Amino acid sequence: MVSPLLAARAYQAVQGMGATPAATPAAAGPSFGDMVKTALSDVVSSSKSAETLMTAQTQGKANMVDVVTAVASAQASLSTMMAVRDQVISAYQQIMSMPL
Repeated sequence: MVSPLLAARAYQAVQGMGATPAATPAAAGPSFGDMVKTALSDVVSSSKSAETLMTAQTQGKANMVDVVTAVASAQASLSTMMAVRDQVISAYQQIMSMPL
């Protein structure tokens, strides 16, 4: 699942791109691309765990509450990633429409 902290850090990284290089200290953390890769891998892993629990439940080996919780978690993380994607696309389109 994509944590709110990870989303906030990604938003902060995007907001900091417009600042002048002299005003910002050297980045000590991961790059924006690394954060996106981590978030995507979290989404994929939560989806896979939800699928695994659904399969186990159909075989009678898992609790329905666990399945519903895993599916809701996967849905929330996917929705968060789609919102981040939409914001990145919007920012890209704004940049491309700027006059030179």
